[in-house]
Amino acid sequence: MAPAKKGILERLDAGEIVIGDGGFVFALEKRGYVKAGPWTPEAAAEYPEAVRQLHREFLRAGANVMQTFTFYASDDKLENRGNKLTFTGAQINEAACDLAREVANEGDGLVAGGVSQTPSYLSCKSETDVKAIFKKQLDVFIKKDVDFLIAEYYEHVEEAVWAVEVLKETGKPVAASLCIGPEGDMHGISPGECAVRLVKAGAQIVGVNCHFDPMTCVKTVKMMKEGVEKAGLKAHYMVQPLAYHTPDCSCQGFIDLPEFPFGLEPRILTRWDMHKYAREAYNVGIRFIGGCCGFEPYHIRAVAEELAPERGFLPAASEKHGNWGAGLEMHTKPWVRARARRDYWENLKPASGRPECASLSSPDGWGVTKGHTDLMQQTEATSKQQLQELFDRSKGH
Repeated sequence: MAPAKKGILERLDAGEIVIGDGGFVFALEKRGYVKAGPWTPEAAAEYPEAVRQLHREFLRAGANVMQTFTFYASDDKLENRGNKLTFTGAQINEAACDLAREVANEGDGLVAGGVSQTPSYLSCKSETDVKAIFKKQLDVFIKKDVDFLIAEYYEHVEEAVWAVEVLKETGKPVAASLCIGPEGDMHGISPGECAVRLVKAGAQIVGVNCHFDPMTCVKTVKMMKEGVEKAGLKAHYMVQPLAYHTPDCSCQGFIDLPEFPFGLEPRILTRWDMHKYAREAYNVGIRFIGGCCGFEPYHIRAVAEELAPERGFLPAASEKHGNWGAGLEMHTKPWVRARARRDYWENLKPASGRPECASLSSPDGWGVTKGHTDLMQQTEATSKQQLQELFDRSKGH
């Protein structure tokens, strides 16, 4: 009988590095299994082979957390703005748990069940109503016995605290991850204060995911860590950023960029950028290090390769990847063989190949958040009149 795997807190308490997976929503949208707009995860039930394969690629790249593909899998989001599905929320959540567990069992993986922000909160529904939505998803995670729980992708710490309070009732370890930058949440609450509130609510792991590039996210988690320590509290820290450069983003992050979501490719980080990210995250004391939107398996492999000295091993995928481009030693062309060295790739400033494009954009940022009329959600499809009003307003921004 195989020995029992160490849990998430056991690993972090021992100072081990835990590597998360990457961005399923964007990766599966590009592969034709997720629809941009609703960004809902029905592929877990509809195209399980696609989700299973992506899990396997992240596991092979070095991830040891298989997060259930349950992003935006709450019933209110699945039914939002005319989104019609042939699967129920329970079916999607159950299928996602089964797939994550199947692949996690193929290696040293843990399964994390995730709940994310809800349209109900943005529409000013009550705390009781929002918590009821979380509890419905949670029932599946308990039934499937996930290893730990993540409340991830919250723009408002208030809603994240509600999620943590619900997840904490299970007795399982709880992580909480906000999609904020150094300016804090959408109500202007600082990263440090956000972290304190999450820890006091019961989260043992806190951090950020999505919306901003790796270095911005690491900076934000560092601010969270400082806030927690100043308050005399203790926690572990996690970071799962975008794989896009976002130096021009405002408080809302990459959603405000005019390139979101279909023109972001020129901003993608290289594998060598990921080495810098992994090292910086480790140096500030973060031990749960992964990725979100834009992160592909090769990005996670780069994180695992950078941290291999501390972890004591390379991921399986490194079998096909020479350290710092060493495989290029076998290339036919001599000028490419000359690139088989670390200093070349570490110092490269990649060109975009787009001579007429600016290096930075002007974020849209309409300045709306919870409680604004524009964010009141509906089950009916967005009408042509509603769209035309938005088109007209966009011309003034």
